[in-house]
Amino acid sequence: MTIRSKMTQKTLKDIEKITGTKLTLGKLIWAIRQADEISQVDFAKQLDITKQHLCDIEHGRKSVSPKLAAKYAEILGYSKDQFIRLALQDLVDRDGLNVQVEITSTKGRRQHHDDSRRAA
Repeated sequence: MTIRSKMTQKTLKDIEKITGTKLTLGKLIWAIRQADEISQVDFAKQLDITKQHLCDIEHGRKSVSPKLAAKYAEILGYSKDQFIRLALQDLVDRDGLNVQVEITSTKGRRQHHDDSRRAA
């Protein structure tokens, strides 16, 4: 399976224009399904969920955990970062918090170790 190129902010804004509302993970999944011209039944089979569950996700009636969002991204061949960010944003928005979620990748970063804790 080929990983599709990383979605840019412009791509995400374009999806918001198409859907007419703020982008959610459900709306993104809907847009991907529509662009690939796949029925809800076939798409749900790909994600290993029921058609009703997919419908509930697409219409914002069900939330997706960040862990499941990463799994769905992998199954569909997309970068996990945007799927996880949108899943987290959906949870924050659902709780009525006025916070914008951003994801910063930790790839390539060295972990900082406190040498003063090591015994000599």
